[in-house]
Order: sequence, then structure tokens, then C-alpha cells
Amino acid sequence: MTDRTHLGLLRRLDDTGIPLLVTRLVLGGLFVYMGIEKALVPTDFLKMVREYHMVPEHPPLMLNLIAASLPWLEIWCGCLLIAGVALRGSALTLLVMLVGFTIVVTLRALHIHHTQAIPFCAIEFDCGCGAGVEWICGKIPKNIGLCILSLIILLSRSRKLCLWGDVFRPPSSSAQVLPD
Repeated sequence: MTDRTHLGLLRRLDDTGIPLLVTRLVLGGLFVYMGIEKALVPTDFLKMVREYHMVPEHPPLMLNLIAASLPWLEIWCGCLLIAGVALRGSALTLLVMLVGFTIVVTLRALHIHHTQAIPFCAIEFDCGCGAGVEWICGKIPKNIGLCILSLIILLSRSRKLCLWGDVFRPPSSSAQVLPD
């Protein structure tokens, strides 16, 4: 098959809306779940954010804002993806967060690796994502996979099976208005 044939096949598959639907439900559902896990116990999430030493602890305003708002942003973006509304904005927001989280978690693992002389893949800790303690060599590929899901949503041209695309479809400019 030529590259053009592959592109045609991928475009036809995307036009069905099925890949986008599956991707939206997986990514959105995961972020709703993880956000709820953090939002239900905000003090635990605050402690996790503090462990990264990326935000000054005094005054605690920035640290508290991050711990209080980040879970709700994740829940909001996840709900929008599940509903099929504001897909590109939600996917881009999650992609930016995922890239940031992946960098921060990797840097923390590298710090542990160098300071404690633990083999990199033997490092495990609770990264604060809501999933509990994870091995770093499992966490990084998971985050990369979630980044790929975000990219699929960003690049998809389909809006089938989306609330905004199927239910509230804006009228097309080529549609004719019939006289009364």
C-alpha cells in the first residue's frame, strides 16, 4: 500500500468517529477518576505537591491554589472529553499537563537515582496522580501513552458521536432555507 492509501484508510476510520469516541472515553474517564481521587483528599494531594519542591511553601498561597484547583481542572477536562464538547481545548490542556507531569516525575526519579544510588527502574513512589505508588519505568510509558491519546483527540477531524457534533451541530452554510 502506498502512503496515500494509508492516509485514506486512516481518514475513513477517523470519519466513523469510533477511534475518537474510544479515546475520549478512556482519557476523559481516567482524568475524571484521578481528579476525584485527589479532590476527595485535598490535604494528601497538597503534601504530594509539596514533595516536588517546585513551588515556594511560604507564602502558601500558590501551593494551596495548585492543590485545590488542579484536581478540578482535570475533572472538568475529563467531563468535557466524555461529553464531546471543547475537545481540542480539553485535549490540549491535558496534553500540556501530562508533558509537565512526565518531566517533573522523571526529574524526581533521576534525583532519587543519583542521591540514593537506586537503579532507575527500581524507583517507586506515589507521584501524586491519584493511582498510588508506581514504578517509574511503568509511569513514564503510561504518561506517554496518555499524551498519544491527547494527540489523537487533537488531530482527529471527526465530530461524530460528540455532543457538540451530533446534537448541537451548527447549521452548515451550504444548507438552503426553504420559504414558508
